[in-house]
Amino acid sequence: MTTRTLGQGLEVSAIGLGCMGISQSFGPSPDRPEMVAFLREAVEHGVTFFDTAEVYGPFANEEVVGEALEPVRDEVVIATKFGFDLDGDGRQHGVNSRPDHIREAVDGSLRRLRTDVIDLLYQHRVDPDVPIEDVAGTVRDLIAEGKVRHFGMSEAGPTTIRRAHAVQPVTALQSEYSLFWREPEESVLGTLEELGIGFVPFSPLGRGLLTGQVTRESTFGEGDIRANLPRFAPDALATNLDLVDRVTAIAERLGATPGQVALAWLLAQRPWIVPIPGTRRLARLEENLGAADLALSDADVAELTAAADSVSVDGDRYPAAMQAMIDRS
Repeated sequence: MTTRTLGQGLEVSAIGLGCMGISQSFGPSPDRPEMVAFLREAVEHGVTFFDTAEVYGPFANEEVVGEALEPVRDEVVIATKFGFDLDGDGRQHGVNSRPDHIREAVDGSLRRLRTDVIDLLYQHRVDPDVPIEDVAGTVRDLIAEGKVRHFGMSEAGPTTIRRAHAVQPVTALQSEYSLFWREPEESVLGTLEELGIGFVPFSPLGRGLLTGQVTRESTFGEGDIRANLPRFAPDALATNLDLVDRVTAIAERLGATPGQVALAWLLAQRPWIVPIPGTRRLARLEENLGAADLALSDADVAELTAAADSVSVDGDRYPAAMQAMIDRS
């Protein structure tokens, strides 16, 4: 597996692993021992970058990641996130990035991850009630104390990023980016390039759309987040799969899968972009990692971009309440 460098010199595998689906959002979760074994297989396949969060599960995701990676802790980079107000039972009560809460969240994450330092700590969502300077300052102090190595942000806008970066250099921004969602090209990529901040796209396969496995007849059962996402409503899905058809045709010509082509397109956008597709199946992991070896020509990249330009994506990314949590400043 080749490597890439995010901001502040953080080197990671060119493709990371989004771990959320191990314990939530895509139907019933597999048994914990199965997922521990899967994560260790990912390391053996060259993945060094693992993404989790206290809210995934909640709490359970960090516990599985911690157990799986404890034997290889020095070989991997673990990213986790704070920023939601969770009670003892894991119920959410909105965002919360107060300095005391950040410290409490970090201590809990360290315990669950079975480590003494978090490699990359993201603010999961911007808290409009807490100045970003206070958030960045708290993470700066945690770095000085040796509990955290790098500071990241998620779903933050360019002005907020600049304000945070002035207090504590930001290593990476994590936001959605794919052939299906290209808004970061207009909103944040220029800022990241100027400031030397890496970009970590989540949902780089459009929550499965770009794998080619979702059809116009697909339905999503209990526990599958896609059942409540506007893009996956039947009418929207029928429209959105037009892009998948175009990507599939290109992939067949290149002798690759649609998912590999979609990930390779992302990798071709900037050398400091590291997508984190999520999966809990070894075959899909191997397929995703193959994208790092797929060299697209400039003409291939242009053709894929034109295909994305030709389709008007139907439906928002999230329901209204979740959309409201995204910082656009």
